[in-house]
Amino acid sequence: MNVFERYLTVWVFLCIVAGIALGQTLPGPVQAIGAMEVARVNLPVGALIWVMIIPMLLKIDFGALHQVKEHWRGIGVTLFVNWAVKPFSMALLGWLFVRHLFAPWLPAEQQGSYIAGLILLAAAPCTAMVFVWSRLTGGHPLFTLSQVALNDTIMVFAFAPIVALLLGLSSISVPWATLLISVVLYIVFPVAIAQVWRKVLLARGQAALDAALERIGPWSISALLLTLVLLFAFQGEAILKQPLVIALLAVPILIQVVFNAALAYWLNRRFGEAHEVACPSALIGASNFFELAVAAAISLFGFESGAALATVVGVLIEVPVMLLVVKVVNQSKGWYEAGR
Repeated sequence: MNVFERYLTVWVFLCIVAGIALGQTLPGPVQAIGAMEVARVNLPVGALIWVMIIPMLLKIDFGALHQVKEHWRGIGVTLFVNWAVKPFSMALLGWLFVRHLFAPWLPAEQQGSYIAGLILLAAAPCTAMVFVWSRLTGGHPLFTLSQVALNDTIMVFAFAPIVALLLGLSSISVPWATLLISVVLYIVFPVAIAQVWRKVLLARGQAALDAALERIGPWSISALLLTLVLLFAFQGEAILKQPLVIALLAVPILIQVVFNAALAYWLNRRFGEAHEVACPSALIGASNFFELAVAAAISLFGFESGAALATVVGVLIEVPVMLLVVKVVNQSKGWYEAGR
Protein backbone atom coordinates (compact mmCIF):
# COMPACT_ATOMS: atom_id res chain seq x y z
CA MET A 1 0.00 0.00 0.00
CA ASN A 2 1.31 3.45 -0.82
CA VAL A 3 1.26 6.28 1.68
CA PHE A 4 -2.09 7.58 0.41
CA GLU A 5 -3.80 4.20 0.80
CA ARG A 6 -2.21 3.30 4.14
CA TYR A 7 -3.25 6.55 5.80
CA LEU A 8 -6.45 7.19 3.87
CA THR A 9 -8.49 7.64 7.06
CA VAL A 10 -6.07 10.34 8.25
CA TRP A 11 -6.29 12.18 4.93
CA VAL A 12 -10.07 11.98 4.96
CA PHE A 13 -10.16 13.43 8.47
CA LEU A 14 -7.91 16.29 7.36
CA CYS A 15 -10.18 16.86 4.36
CA ILE A 16 -13.15 17.10 6.71
CA VAL A 17 -11.38 19.80 8.70
CA ALA A 18 -10.13 21.62 5.60
CA GLY A 19 -13.50 21.44 3.86
CA ILE A 20 -15.45 22.72 6.84
CA ALA A 21 -12.96 25.54 7.34
CA LEU A 22 -13.10 26.44 3.64
CA GLY A 23 -16.90 26.52 3.64
CA GLN A 24 -16.98 28.76 6.72
CA THR A 25 -14.27 31.19 5.61
CA LEU A 26 -14.95 31.39 1.85
CA PRO A 27 -18.67 30.72 1.39
CA GLY A 28 -18.90 32.77 -1.83
CA PRO A 29 -16.33 30.86 -3.93
CA VAL A 30 -17.57 27.53 -2.56
CA GLN A 31 -21.15 28.32 -3.59
CA ALA A 32 -19.92 29.44 -7.01
CA ILE A 33 -18.22 26.07 -7.54
CA GLY A 34 -21.38 24.30 -6.41
CA ALA A 35 -23.41 26.20 -9.01
CA MET A 36 -21.26 24.90 -11.90
CA GLU A 37 -23.50 21.99 -12.87
CA VAL A 38 -25.42 20.51 -15.77
CA ALA A 39 -28.39 18.16 -15.16
CA ARG A 40 -27.48 18.19 -11.45
CA VAL A 41 -23.98 16.94 -12.28
CA ASN A 42 -21.34 19.27 -10.85
CA LEU A 43 -18.72 19.78 -13.57
CA PRO A 44 -15.61 20.26 -11.37
CA VAL A 45 -16.57 17.23 -9.31
CA GLY A 46 -17.38 15.23 -12.45
CA ALA A 47 -13.85 15.86 -13.72
CA LEU A 48 -12.40 14.82 -10.35
CA ILE A 49 -14.49 11.64 -10.35
CA TRP A 50 -13.07 10.60 -13.72
CA VAL A 51 -9.54 11.23 -12.48
CA MET A 52 -10.48 9.18 -9.42
CA ILE A 53 -12.03 6.18 -11.18
CA ILE A 54 -10.17 5.70 -14.47
CA PRO A 55 -6.75 4.83 -12.95
CA MET A 56 -8.45 2.13 -10.86
CA LEU A 57 -10.36 0.72 -13.83
CA LEU A 58 -7.14 0.68 -15.85
CA LYS A 59 -6.00 -2.23 -13.67
CA ILE A 60 -8.99 -4.37 -14.68
CA ASP A 61 -8.49 -6.96 -17.40
CA PHE A 62 -11.90 -7.98 -18.68
CA GLY A 63 -10.17 -10.70 -20.63
CA ALA A 64 -9.87 -12.52 -17.29
CA LEU A 65 -13.59 -13.32 -17.33
CA HIS A 66 -12.91 -16.72 -18.94
CA GLN A 67 -11.14 -17.76 -15.73
CA VAL A 68 -14.43 -17.61 -13.81
CA LYS A 69 -15.16 -21.29 -14.44
CA GLU A 70 -11.98 -22.37 -12.64
CA HIS A 71 -13.31 -21.11 -9.30
CA TRP A 72 -17.04 -21.21 -9.88
CA ARG A 73 -17.93 -21.84 -6.23
CA GLY A 74 -15.95 -18.83 -4.99
CA ILE A 75 -17.35 -16.69 -7.80
CA GLY A 76 -20.86 -17.86 -6.93
CA VAL A 77 -20.38 -16.85 -3.30
CA THR A 78 -19.00 -13.46 -4.35
CA LEU A 79 -21.91 -12.74 -6.68
CA PHE A 80 -24.49 -13.95 -4.15
CA VAL A 81 -23.13 -11.73 -1.36
CA ASN A 82 -22.53 -8.70 -3.60
CA TRP A 83 -25.81 -8.67 -5.50
CA ALA A 84 -28.38 -10.76 -3.59
CA VAL A 85 -27.43 -9.87 -0.01
CA LYS A 86 -25.38 -6.71 0.34
CA PRO A 87 -27.65 -3.98 -1.12
CA PHE A 88 -30.80 -5.43 0.46
CA SER A 89 -29.27 -5.98 3.89
CA MET A 90 -27.96 -2.40 3.85
CA ALA A 91 -31.41 -1.10 3.00
CA LEU A 92 -32.76 -3.05 5.97
CA LEU A 93 -30.02 -1.77 8.29
CA GLY A 94 -30.57 1.78 7.07
CA TRP A 95 -34.29 1.53 7.74
CA LEU A 96 -33.69 0.00 11.18
CA PHE A 97 -31.03 2.42 12.40
CA VAL A 98 -31.87 5.65 10.57
CA ARG A 99 -35.66 5.48 10.66
CA HIS A 100 -35.97 3.94 14.12
CA LEU A 101 -33.04 3.39 16.51
CA PHE A 102 -31.17 6.61 15.70
CA ALA A 103 -34.14 8.66 14.49
CA PRO A 104 -34.29 10.96 17.57
CA TRP A 105 -30.71 12.14 16.91
CA LEU A 106 -30.92 12.56 13.14
CA PRO A 107 -32.62 15.44 11.30
CA ALA A 108 -35.98 14.15 10.10
CA GLU A 109 -35.77 15.88 6.72
CA GLN A 110 -32.49 14.10 5.89
CA GLN A 111 -33.29 10.57 7.06
CA GLY A 112 -34.47 9.37 3.66
CA SER A 113 -31.39 10.86 2.07
CA TYR A 114 -29.11 9.09 4.57
CA ILE A 115 -30.70 5.76 3.71
CA ALA A 116 -30.26 6.50 0.00
CA GLY A 117 -26.55 7.13 0.56
CA LEU A 118 -26.16 3.85 2.44
CA ILE A 119 -27.92 2.00 -0.40
CA LEU A 120 -25.66 3.63 -3.02
CA LEU A 121 -22.63 2.59 -0.99
CA ALA A 122 -23.74 -1.05 -0.74
CA ALA A 123 -24.82 -1.34 -4.39
CA ALA A 124 -21.31 -0.63 -5.69
CA PRO A 125 -18.88 -3.53 -5.01
CA CYS A 126 -15.21 -2.68 -4.59
CA THR A 127 -12.95 -2.66 -7.64
CA ALA A 128 -9.28 -1.71 -7.51
CA MET A 129 -8.77 -1.48 -3.74
CA VAL A 130 -9.65 -5.16 -3.42
CA PHE A 131 -6.34 -5.93 -5.17
CA VAL A 132 -4.57 -4.30 -2.22
CA TRP A 133 -6.56 -6.26 0.37
CA SER A 134 -6.17 -9.51 -1.58
CA ARG A 135 -2.41 -9.10 -1.77
CA LEU A 136 -2.21 -8.59 2.00
CA THR A 137 -3.99 -11.92 2.58
CA GLY A 138 -2.14 -13.97 -0.03
CA GLY A 139 -5.28 -14.14 -2.15
CA HIS A 140 -5.30 -15.94 -5.50
CA PRO A 141 -4.41 -13.15 -8.00
CA LEU A 142 -6.25 -14.64 -10.99
CA PHE A 143 -9.38 -15.26 -8.93
CA THR A 144 -9.25 -11.70 -7.62
CA LEU A 145 -8.88 -10.37 -11.14
CA SER A 146 -11.71 -12.46 -12.56
CA GLN A 147 -14.17 -11.63 -9.78
CA VAL A 148 -13.45 -7.91 -10.08
CA ALA A 149 -13.86 -8.01 -13.87
CA LEU A 150 -17.15 -9.91 -13.55
CA ASN A 151 -18.44 -7.57 -10.84
CA ASP A 152 -17.64 -4.51 -12.94
CA THR A 153 -19.42 -6.04 -15.93
CA ILE A 154 -22.52 -6.73 -13.83
CA MET A 155 -22.36 -3.28 -12.25
CA VAL A 156 -22.72 -1.60 -15.65
CA PHE A 157 -26.17 -3.20 -16.02
CA ALA A 158 -27.33 -3.85 -12.44
CA PHE A 159 -26.34 -0.75 -10.46
CA ALA A 160 -29.14 1.53 -11.65
CA PRO A 161 -32.01 -1.03 -11.41
CA ILE A 162 -30.99 -2.21 -7.92
CA VAL A 163 -30.58 1.34 -6.60
CA ALA A 164 -33.89 2.37 -8.13
CA LEU A 165 -35.67 -0.67 -6.67
CA LEU A 166 -34.33 -0.12 -3.17
CA LEU A 167 -34.92 3.62 -3.23
CA GLY A 168 -38.49 2.88 -4.27
CA LEU A 169 -38.95 0.36 -1.47
CA SER A 170 -37.58 2.95 0.96
CA SER A 171 -40.20 5.43 -0.29
CA ILE A 172 -37.55 7.73 -1.73
CA SER A 173 -38.23 9.46 -5.02
CA VAL A 174 -36.11 7.96 -7.81
CA PRO A 175 -34.66 10.57 -10.23
CA TRP A 176 -34.36 8.08 -13.08
CA ALA A 177 -32.79 10.47 -15.58
CA THR A 178 -30.04 11.52 -13.18
CA LEU A 179 -29.48 7.92 -12.06
CA LEU A 180 -29.00 6.70 -15.63
CA ILE A 181 -26.76 9.68 -16.42
CA SER A 182 -24.67 8.76 -13.37
CA VAL A 183 -24.28 5.17 -14.56
CA VAL A 184 -23.21 6.30 -18.02
CA LEU A 185 -20.87 9.01 -16.72
CA TYR A 186 -19.32 7.10 -13.84
CA ILE A 187 -19.36 3.49 -15.05
CA VAL A 188 -19.84 3.11 -18.81
CA PHE A 189 -17.63 5.97 -20.03
CA PRO A 190 -14.78 5.43 -17.53
CA VAL A 191 -14.77 1.67 -18.22
CA ALA A 192 -14.62 2.30 -21.97
CA ILE A 193 -11.87 4.92 -21.66
CA ALA A 194 -9.83 2.76 -19.27
CA GLN A 195 -10.04 -0.32 -21.50
CA VAL A 196 -9.03 1.60 -24.65
CA TRP A 197 -6.15 3.19 -22.75
CA ARG A 198 -5.15 -0.22 -21.38
CA LYS A 199 -5.03 -1.75 -24.89
CA VAL A 200 -2.92 1.15 -26.17
CA LEU A 201 -0.44 0.71 -23.30
CA LEU A 202 -0.30 -3.08 -23.63
CA ALA A 203 0.45 -2.68 -27.32
CA ARG A 204 3.74 -1.17 -26.15
CA GLY A 205 4.33 -4.02 -23.70
CA GLN A 206 3.48 -4.92 -20.10
CA ALA A 207 6.24 -2.62 -18.86
CA ALA A 208 4.44 0.39 -20.38
CA LEU A 209 1.23 -0.50 -18.54
CA ASP A 210 3.06 -1.06 -15.25
CA ALA A 211 4.88 2.25 -15.58
CA ALA A 212 1.64 4.10 -16.33
CA LEU A 213 -0.12 2.49 -13.35
CA GLU A 214 2.71 3.48 -11.04
CA ARG A 215 2.75 7.04 -12.39
CA ILE A 216 -0.99 7.68 -12.17
CA GLY A 217 -1.62 5.61 -9.04
CA PRO A 218 -1.75 8.63 -6.69
CA TRP A 219 -4.24 10.40 -8.95
CA SER A 220 -7.23 8.42 -7.69
CA ILE A 221 -6.75 9.14 -4.01
CA SER A 222 -5.71 12.74 -4.67
CA ALA A 223 -8.87 13.37 -6.70
CA LEU A 224 -10.94 11.67 -4.01
CA LEU A 225 -9.46 13.92 -1.33
CA LEU A 226 -10.09 17.06 -3.38
CA THR A 227 -13.68 15.93 -3.93
CA LEU A 228 -14.08 15.43 -0.19
CA VAL A 229 -12.74 18.91 0.54
CA LEU A 230 -15.45 20.36 -1.71
CA LEU A 231 -18.08 18.01 -0.30
CA PHE A 232 -17.34 18.98 3.30
CA ALA A 233 -17.18 22.63 2.34
CA PHE A 234 -20.88 22.25 1.46
CA GLN A 235 -21.64 19.89 4.34
CA GLY A 236 -19.76 21.89 6.96
CA GLU A 237 -22.72 23.73 8.41
CA ALA A 238 -24.76 20.55 8.82
CA ILE A 239 -21.84 18.73 10.41
CA LEU A 240 -21.15 21.51 12.89
CA LYS A 241 -24.81 21.45 13.90
CA GLN A 242 -25.01 17.62 14.01
CA PRO A 243 -21.55 16.27 14.97
CA LEU A 244 -23.02 12.89 15.95
CA VAL A 245 -24.34 12.19 12.46
CA ILE A 246 -21.08 10.74 11.14
CA ALA A 247 -20.69 8.42 14.14
CA LEU A 248 -24.30 7.25 13.91
CA LEU A 249 -24.11 6.56 10.17
CA ALA A 250 -20.92 4.57 10.71
CA VAL A 251 -22.77 1.98 12.80
CA PRO A 252 -24.88 0.33 10.04
CA ILE A 253 -21.89 0.49 7.66
CA LEU A 254 -19.67 -1.30 10.18
CA ILE A 255 -22.30 -3.98 10.78
CA GLN A 256 -22.71 -4.40 7.04
CA VAL A 257 -18.98 -4.85 6.45
CA VAL A 258 -18.56 -7.44 9.22
CA PHE A 259 -21.70 -9.35 8.22
CA ASN A 260 -20.87 -9.60 4.52
CA ALA A 261 -17.22 -10.51 5.09
CA ALA A 262 -18.16 -13.22 7.59
CA LEU A 263 -20.92 -14.59 5.34
CA ALA A 264 -18.69 -14.84 2.26
CA TYR A 265 -15.82 -16.34 4.27
CA TRP A 266 -18.07 -18.94 5.90
CA LEU A 267 -19.83 -19.89 2.65
CA ASN A 268 -16.52 -20.46 0.87
CA ARG A 269 -15.42 -22.69 3.74
CA ARG A 270 -18.67 -24.70 3.58
CA PHE A 271 -18.28 -25.16 -0.18
CA GLY A 272 -14.68 -26.31 0.17
CA GLU A 273 -12.92 -23.44 -1.59
CA ALA A 274 -9.24 -22.81 -0.88
CA HIS A 275 -8.30 -20.11 1.64
CA GLU A 276 -6.58 -18.10 -1.10
CA VAL A 277 -9.96 -17.90 -2.87
CA ALA A 278 -12.06 -17.28 0.24
CA CYS A 279 -9.97 -14.27 1.26
CA PRO A 280 -10.58 -12.07 -1.81
CA SER A 281 -14.18 -13.28 -1.96
CA ALA A 282 -14.78 -12.10 1.62
CA LEU A 283 -12.90 -8.85 1.04
CA ILE A 284 -14.79 -7.83 -2.08
CA GLY A 285 -18.04 -8.72 -0.32
CA ALA A 286 -17.17 -6.40 2.54
CA SER A 287 -15.68 -3.40 0.73
CA ASN A 288 -17.32 -0.82 -1.52
CA PHE A 289 -16.60 1.12 -4.70
CA PHE A 290 -16.93 4.28 -2.62
CA GLU A 291 -15.70 6.53 -5.45
CA LEU A 292 -18.75 5.60 -7.52
CA ALA A 293 -21.06 5.85 -4.50
CA VAL A 294 -19.84 9.38 -3.71
CA ALA A 295 -20.20 10.43 -7.35
CA ALA A 296 -23.70 9.00 -7.70
CA ALA A 297 -24.86 10.52 -4.41
CA ILE A 298 -23.65 13.97 -5.44
CA SER A 299 -25.30 13.68 -8.86
CA LEU A 300 -28.59 12.30 -7.55
CA PHE A 301 -29.08 14.35 -4.42
CA GLY A 302 -26.54 17.17 -4.47
CA PHE A 303 -23.49 18.24 -2.49
CA GLU A 304 -25.45 19.26 0.59
CA SER A 305 -27.51 16.06 0.84
CA GLY A 306 -27.47 13.48 3.57
CA ALA A 307 -26.83 10.86 0.86
CA ALA A 308 -23.52 12.47 -0.06
CA LEU A 309 -22.53 12.63 3.61
CA ALA A 310 -23.46 8.96 4.18
CA THR A 311 -21.23 7.81 1.31
CA VAL A 312 -18.35 9.88 2.69
CA VAL A 313 -18.71 8.10 6.03
CA GLY A 314 -18.05 4.89 4.09
CA VAL A 315 -14.80 6.37 2.80
CA LEU A 316 -13.83 7.43 6.32
CA ILE A 317 -14.04 3.94 7.82
CA GLU A 318 -13.11 1.84 4.75
CA VAL A 319 -9.37 1.44 5.33
CA PRO A 320 -9.26 0.68 9.08
CA VAL A 321 -12.18 -1.73 8.86
CA MET A 322 -10.78 -3.57 5.85
CA LEU A 323 -7.39 -3.87 7.54
CA LEU A 324 -9.21 -5.47 10.46
CA VAL A 325 -10.88 -7.96 8.09
CA VAL A 326 -7.47 -8.71 6.55
CA LYS A 327 -6.05 -9.44 10.00
CA VAL A 328 -8.95 -11.74 10.92
CA VAL A 329 -8.80 -13.85 7.75
CA ASN A 330 -5.03 -14.16 8.03
CA GLN A 331 -5.13 -15.27 11.66
CA SER A 332 -8.01 -17.70 11.07
CA LYS A 333 -6.33 -19.62 8.23
CA GLY A 334 -5.75 -22.68 10.46
CA TRP A 335 -9.41 -22.77 11.50
CA TYR A 336 -10.49 -22.33 7.87
CA GLU A 337 -8.29 -25.12 6.50
CA ALA A 338 -9.37 -27.51 9.26
CA GLY A 339 -13.02 -27.21 8.28
CA ARG A 340 -12.75 -27.66 4.50
